Amino acid sequence: MKSDITIAFISAFHTPFIQDDLEILEKHFHVRKLIGSGILHVFRIILGVLRSDVVFCWFASVYAFMGVVAGKVFGVKSIVIVGGVDAAKDKELDYGIWLSPWRAVLVRYVFRNAEKVLVVDPCLRDEAIRLASYDGNNIMYVPTGYDSNFWKFIGEKQPFVLTVAVVRDNRNILRKGIDLLIEAARQLQQIQFTVIGVEPNIVLPLRPPLNVTFHALMPRSDLLPFYQQAKVYCQPSRREGLPNSLCEAMLCGCIPVATNVSGNPTAIGDAGILISSGDIQALVSALQFAMTLDDSIATKARMRAVSLFSQQKRVNELLRLVKELTR
Repeated sequence: MKSDITIAFISAFHTPFIQDDLEILEKHFHVRKLIGSGILHVFRIILGVLRSDVVFCWFASVYAFMGVVAGKVFGVKSIVIVGGVDAAKDKELDYGIWLSPWRAVLVRYVFRNAEKVLVVDPCLRDEAIRLASYDGNNIMYVPTGYDSNFWKFIGEKQPFVLTVAVVRDNRNILRKGIDLLIEAARQLQQIQFTVIGVEPNIVLPLRPPLNVTFHALMPRSDLLPFYQQAKVYCQPSRREGLPNSLCEAMLCGCIPVATNVSGNPTAIGDAGILISSGDIQALVSALQFAMTLDDSIATKARMRAVSLFSQQKRVNELLRLVKELTR
């Protein structure tokens, strides 16, 4: 039976991980879905918050600002999830909402005034405190959670490297390290690489070798077999939050190879291979070595992901926080 609590769920867009949290909350509470953008969406947020008991925002954004401000006006407490881009100001990669001076003012207000700020990786807590110039006492580490019964390790692995990334422009080519992956593949012609979520026309200037196959972004049900078949998963990013695809791959028994940046070390720990960002030769060597490892490393990677990133842990924490804020 659902609680009488009503949640204003605010996001500028849909993603699978945002949908996961939405479904968690809808099972236990009444939820007003406020997903969209534009001026009219601002008014929808104000009205939605007025009729709700808790504000729940995915990403500290302009729309989260409206939700938190409306919450202050109407006496409604707020929870804001920080995923990565909202705790970043990276001029070299042209990445982060904090690069915009006026948006930075709004996001600073969000960090300082939301009752709870949940970061998906500890590194984002440090960045939020630094960028917003405050003590961060309202920040909690609550990682995203994954269904280990869906993302599971079955069947025999195939000798190929898998990478999954949402890349629609040149800026994200660099942030996700796809240029590094392509160069590594050029030096490893004997190994097949599969890249999902990267538009082929975007990488044409990089002249990817024939041993790299690109696929469009696909639903989880179609993505699952790729994870289950790939022996090695590569996350060559220059910057991340906590990469969902890396955690999903580990659950499916892929041996993880990733750059030692952002949330990658949190995910992998000692259950995979971490390399310096931008080091092509280290990436080549790591991928070659990963291909020689046995299933015990794959099992270790899965068990780490099951232990640290349980979906039930996230469910419990979100429910606890919502109830705490409505007492």
